[in-house]
Amino acid sequence: MDAPPPTSGSRLGRRNDPDRRDRIIDACLDVIAHSGVAGVSHRKVAAHAGVPLGAMTYYFDGMDELLRESFTRFATTVSDRFERRMAAAQDGDAARAAVIAIILEDVFGDDRELVLSHELYTLAAREPAYRSITSAWMLRSRTALERHFDPETARLLDALIEGLTIHRALDAEARDAREVERGVTRITGPAGAAARSSSWEGDTGGSENHRTR
Repeated sequence: MDAPPPTSGSRLGRRNDPDRRDRIIDACLDVIAHSGVAGVSHRKVAAHAGVPLGAMTYYFDGMDELLRESFTRFATTVSDRFERRMAAAQDGDAARAAVIAIILEDVFGDDRELVLSHELYTLAAREPAYRSITSAWMLRSRTALERHFDPETARLLDALIEGLTIHRALDAEARDAREVERGVTRITGPAGAAARSSSWEGDTGGSENHRTR
């Protein structure tokens, strides 16, 4: 009698399905986007990925590891796109145009990314262990911006990108795209530089005065 074919959960089945772990992570992100972190279960993710339920505990120690790897993949994907935009800019004007494009086209490019971003933010706010993901994400963004802008300007731009994209995504009324250009120009243009310089001099003066008292 011939031996029965290996099941999808057997070792041979796993060798024939090398992308299974990646599919589980992608499926987890899809389930989060549809049902939120609170609605994620091993059974739902396995069904969406088309894998046996037992594969969940074979590849991941538990739900925490699966969520961590899934959100890390999501954040890395968004960061990679951000970095490519900034790396392609050849001068200051192109860098400002890249920041505008990031806000208008890249961040929260669709409802799925909007939901995933906010689910990560909420999870990180509730569970400090997940802040390593958001912190690494912010650091990569600032590093990409610092290709063209000083560190303080990069930090302000990063905050602007985050804030404007949230406002634009969640506002019930359409927002004027020109507000993005105005915001970026105010931070990166001469007026913004003068304001930062004045603030720095004021801080320095205050420190000098304090030391000479």
